[in-house]
Amino acid sequence: MRRLPFAMLVSMLLAGLLTGCQGKKPDPGDIAGYDEGEQYLSIWVHSIEDTDEGRCYRKSVEAFNEKYNGTYFADIEFIPRNDSGGGYSDKINASVMSGDLPDVLTVDGPNIAAYASNGIIQPLAELTEEEKGIYLESIIEQGTYQEKLYALGAMESSVGLYYNKDILKEAGVEIPDADHPWTYSKFLGVLEKVKPVVEKRKGYALDMTFPVGESTIYYYAPFFWANGGDLVDDSGLNVDRVFNAKENVETIGYFKKLLEKGYMSKVPVENLFESGRAAFKFDGAWEVNTVYNSYPELNLGVAPYVVGDQWDGGRYTPTGSWAYAASAKTENIKGATELVKWMSGVESGTMLWEEAKCFPSTYRAFESIDIFQKDENYRALYSQLSDYGHPRPKTPVYPQVSTSFQQVMENCVLTGEDPEKELDKAIEKINAKLKRYKKG
Repeated sequence: MRRLPFAMLVSMLLAGLLTGCQGKKPDPGDIAGYDEGEQYLSIWVHSIEDTDEGRCYRKSVEAFNEKYNGTYFADIEFIPRNDSGGGYSDKINASVMSGDLPDVLTVDGPNIAAYASNGIIQPLAELTEEEKGIYLESIIEQGTYQEKLYALGAMESSVGLYYNKDILKEAGVEIPDADHPWTYSKFLGVLEKVKPVVEKRKGYALDMTFPVGESTIYYYAPFFWANGGDLVDDSGLNVDRVFNAKENVETIGYFKKLLEKGYMSKVPVENLFESGRAAFKFDGAWEVNTVYNSYPELNLGVAPYVVGDQWDGGRYTPTGSWAYAASAKTENIKGATELVKWMSGVESGTMLWEEAKCFPSTYRAFESIDIFQKDENYRALYSQLSDYGHPRPKTPVYPQVSTSFQQVMENCVLTGEDPEKELDKAIEKINAKLKRYKKG
């Protein structure tokens, strides 16, 4: 275990002494519904209560309290994020120092490894194979770090390779099935076929950008995984000869080719795909609802994500969203785990879809919702999650990996920098963050 400097230990002790009273549990009767003999469980969520998502969390907690009446009582607190992503995370960081963490908290999927490595969350009580089996494989994989299960997703998410059916029909292009997606080489041929059609519409074959923030790694890391590459090793603590591997250099070269051949714009074009001027677009699952409600004239389809020419059939498509975890502070890991299971379970996930349109995290929730069986686009996104979902890199320095990935893509593809040099520069920045997590 990594040792903290003495000065930091002293400051943490003082903080705990000064503010520890804030973490005092209420007595039975202090809160409506909390009765003698029940184990108190505090839970923090990252949402505003007065939203569809927030109301779902409140209802799930109330249902938990009804089911476990006499055994457990869960008390929810809403701590919304601000526009810069702080607020909730700031509260958690401050509470780590004060010892005022709740029993259960929400964690964004890519940050689970960081929370585990920094002693903010602890492994859940052991789940049976049957209990784990209700969740999508991507959910269990996302919540597992160094072979221990720390979190269960409240919801799941995906990214689609959307296409305009009318443009592809005019170009004479047929969509492959999910188990035989277009390879890099074949997709270049497809883009060449649709290029004359979209040029008549003053558009591009691909509506593709590399936005600052989380979207770039979320949308495009699958191209690296499906080409035999990766971004961190299995330990989450090494990026040397992984982030800068030859497979990744090759993948960046593929993206450069998309721009060089004129298949994509160098600068973002607003509503390029939605206005019918692009054949394809990479975007989150929310795009289906956007098109259905705001661009009903667009004949929308979802194609399988593109893979490297030597793809081995492994998992590679985008996943990841908010999850529940037990804090390192809780002394009731069994009760906390029961609450985590409930908040991420079938009933809670079904309600999140019905009221907030968040994808659920369990197979049974998906299979009980008609639209995922009857609508071809939603069904394609679910199948992609179920069969090929792959979580983002699991490392305690995920924010640096994500930022580095975005910068490498932007610098190499849009500015023309050398991929090998940019990847090596990124390695230095990531390693600087990893130092504190490595032994010795």
